[in-house]
Amino acid sequence: MIRVENLSVRLPDFALNGVSFDVAPGEFFTILGPTGAGKTLILESIAGMVPISGGRIRIGGRDVTDLPPERRGIGIVYQDQALFPHLSVIQNIRYGLRYRPKTAGREAEIDRLVQRLGLQPLLARAVVNLSGGERQRVALARALAVAPEILLLDEPLSALDPNFREEIRDLLKSLHRETGITALMVTHDFAEAHFLATRTAVISGGRIEQVGPVTDVFRRPVSPAVAAFVGMKNIFEARFDGGTAKTGPLELTLSGVVDSLRRFVAVRPEDLEVGLGPPDAGRNGLNCFSGKVTRIDHQGVFCEIRVRCDGLIWQAIVPTGRLVDRGIVEGDEIWIEVPPEKIHVM
Repeated sequence: MIRVENLSVRLPDFALNGVSFDVAPGEFFTILGPTGAGKTLILESIAGMVPISGGRIRIGGRDVTDLPPERRGIGIVYQDQALFPHLSVIQNIRYGLRYRPKTAGREAEIDRLVQRLGLQPLLARAVVNLSGGERQRVALARALAVAPEILLLDEPLSALDPNFREEIRDLLKSLHRETGITALMVTHDFAEAHFLATRTAVISGGRIEQVGPVTDVFRRPVSPAVAAFVGMKNIFEARFDGGTAKTGPLELTLSGVVDSLRRFVAVRPEDLEVGLGPPDAGRNGLNCFSGKVTRIDHQGVFCEIRVRCDGLIWQAIVPTGRLVDRGIVEGDEIWIEVPPEKIHVM
């Protein structure tokens, strides 16, 4: 449905370079990356809102590279909703219809959309009197009212408080299931991609680092930049010799033989085991190291722990109840265990 081929955009202080990816019909696809990585610029290029320096953009088999925004069959929802403050809710929803030919059944579709999004009581209101969640629902209605082929979403959840964020996230998922519309969302939140998308692309510094199923990117990042972005945290340079990796003074046993040209090991913090006493011999003592707890950050139901082992800082995530039961506090000497099958190499 969407094909972006070698997209390049040149700005005075930033550039997109050779960005390519496909979004299948009916797919919910996300582009992930930190602030300033180029996510919104890709979205605006697809929508026809910024001039591109090179590449092609195709939607449903049509080359839309040189078409104006209103002829691309796209609906877009911005992070700040971009609603017109001088118009009422219903006037905002109907705004884009002036650029579309009238079709039979369009009014009935608008009525169904308003009902589905729970906007009937708000239609006469000014948008300045709406909550964040209500404004985002109006922005969704406005984007969908023109019956677009593609729905583009520019960080639609990031400006909302937690309660509204969960509401709109669930709404997006159910709307996608009900309509089957092709959706492309940019976000810096990997949890959003995990919940909503089937596939994702990770962008850094204007270049696509990795494209694939969300779970593959989460468990098997291709570079340290992607690994750090998806929360692996424990990323160390290493030298490889068959089935072992040496990082600093520590030698890690791997689950299999690894190409010696690889350069990094990475372990997710939730995959580390920690304890006060020496671990049991269930793993024959593989990858068990003693270290000192240098920091504990309480995050409600879980805690983030930093442990210094022979000069390396390991980060682990442990349920708060387990931490309390084991009596682990800052300054304790503890053991960490790194399961070989949980070590990712890059």
